[in-house]
Amino acid sequence: MLELAIGLILAGCAIGAGLALIAGIGPGIGEGSAVAKACEAIGRQPECKGSVTSTMIMGCAIAETTGLYGLVVGILLIFVAPNQFVNILLRAIGK
Repeated sequence: MLELAIGLILAGCAIGAGLALIAGIGPGIGEGSAVAKACEAIGRQPECKGSVTSTMIMGCAIAETTGLYGLVVGILLIFVAPNQFVNILLRAIGK
């Protein structure tokens, strides 16, 4: 019975980590779209290259934080959470 509970904890953490890493898709799509629009803007008005580029880089950096948060959550669910949850389970059953 204890092995089943530990297996469920590990499976839940693995599934959660996989779902957390899906957060990397959004920034990739958003940054690709931002770069495409910046290239269009520079193509239409080459004299605005500096301001368009700096604004695009700032926006891409902000968008990337979402992917990094997902990565951190995924790493925590893989390496930290299983041990914590198993310790909570063992304390709850008195072992």
